[in-house]
Amino acid sequence: MNFQTSALKCLLLAGAAQCIGSADAAPMSSSFPSNAAALSQAATGIDAGLAPDLQRQVVNDPTNAGANTVVIDTAHTYLYYVLGDGKAIRYGIGVGREGFTWSGTEAVTRKAAWPDWTPPQEMIARQPYLPRWMAGGEGNPLGARAIYLGNTMYRIHGTNMPETIGHDVSSGCIRLLNEDVIDLYNRVNIGTKIVVLPNLNHIATIATPVRRLAAHD
Repeated sequence: MNFQTSALKCLLLAGAAQCIGSADAAPMSSSFPSNAAALSQAATGIDAGLAPDLQRQVVNDPTNAGANTVVIDTAHTYLYYVLGDGKAIRYGIGVGREGFTWSGTEAVTRKAAWPDWTPPQEMIARQPYLPRWMAGGEGNPLGARAIYLGNTMYRIHGTNMPETIGHDVSSGCIRLLNEDVIDLYNRVNIGTKIVVLPNLNHIATIATPVRRLAAHD
């Protein structure tokens, strides 16, 4: 596990391996990590050296979506959680790099705290040095929480690399600071509507369905 963690850290720092793992990974035991309560408390404030516009804040709602909808503006690296009455919470996010963007409407189908990570075969084919499985925890690229989108391989998840927020970095998943994804995780429910707006600066695709692993069904 130490070798896998080190290899993954090097990979992430190089910006090559980003989330697109199997959506069937089971959540980590709630006993890990020991600082989970502290992270939840930290979700009340942001201090990660982010640009002011990328820090979590209540803004005038630009989406015209219904209350409790999540709208993801990949072009501007913002995620909005619509509060209603003309207001929304805006979060800074990391989005898919060129060739890995997508758009469409999905719904939350699953939520997991400290999820495990199982890279799909497509990613392993591109990057064969990846671990085949990684337990949830602070070194896991999915971070503190994962919110699974429809039957696709994509998810909204945390990251331990705040410097990637505001950039086109992933293989299609949407990443937030761990503090922010905990906040969002506590607001959304199974069935919450997720709208991913097209990024006209990139070639976009429709969300790709995940090929579920029978062992995890």
